Amino acid sequence: MKIVFATANQNKVKEVQALLPDTVQILSLKDINCLEDIPETSETIEGNAIQKAQYIFDNYGYACFADDTGLEVDALNGDPGIYSARYAEPEKNADNNMSKLLNELAAKNNRKAHFKTVIAIIGFNKELKTFEGICNGEITTEKYGEKGFGYDPIFKPFGYDITFAQMPLAEKNKIGHRGKAVQKLISYLTKTSYSKSDSK
Repeated sequence: MKIVFATANQNKVKEVQALLPDTVQILSLKDINCLEDIPETSETIEGNAIQKAQYIFDNYGYACFADDTGLEVDALNGDPGIYSARYAEPEKNADNNMSKLLNELAAKNNRKAHFKTVIAIIGFNKELKTFEGICNGEITTEKYGEKGFGYDPIFKPFGYDITFAQMPLAEKNKIGHRGKAVQKLISYLTKTSYSKSDSK
């Protein structure tokens, strides 16, 4: 089975492909010659995931799934949320995003936060489905670890003494927000019957 993953983030592709069974092959945006920026104008994480998947299905005709992820910090009323990737500036820069977040929390005692991922899939059986994954934790006071990406060096999941960036990928996938959402996606894929006309 071939399905498009509507992302240009190769770290996400690596994480998700590691979770999917061998029978599922991910096609990248490059594989289908999609070189334009896909619109992300929704005010919710779920809305952005749906928008990206719908865009590929409508414009390229491929069965597609897309994810959107946000880090929601309690003391900042849920920020950075949908703006997580561009929190510090219009260009995506993880180090600057983390530095801004640490500065915002410098005088706050409540450092609770959670990652939220929503995966939207469309094309198979002509239906749209969404799957959510959440990982609760807290923001550290400085960066730890070299693995992962994004805010991983400053996010420590509850029950652990290390950040996502200090964890092996397999462990992060097991407890992480994206891994939880992907497991729901896998369950859906394995339970759904597909016709050849549903995808190219």
